[in-house]
Amino acid sequence: MGISPVQIGIILLIVVLIFGTKKLKNIGGDLGEAVKGFKKGIKDDEKPEIAEDKTEATAEKVTDEAESKSKDSDKS
Repeated sequence: MGISPVQIGIILLIVVLIFGTKKLKNIGGDLGEAVKGFKKGIKDDEKPEIAEDKTEATAEKVTDEAESKSKDSDKS
């Protein structure tokens, strides 16, 4: 009891008659841009993770340097 190819064709024909081909073309273009934006967003989200790792490493280095400086000043 699935949807047959004939039923899908009838539904598509009704959609084309209601919206028109020009409107469907615009909707398709907008949908394509949305997918591209989503993929770009996924790639951009991966890059900050690498930057966060570098930030954490830098923060640890600065903390270690500050601790060693405070130990040196305590010895003086």
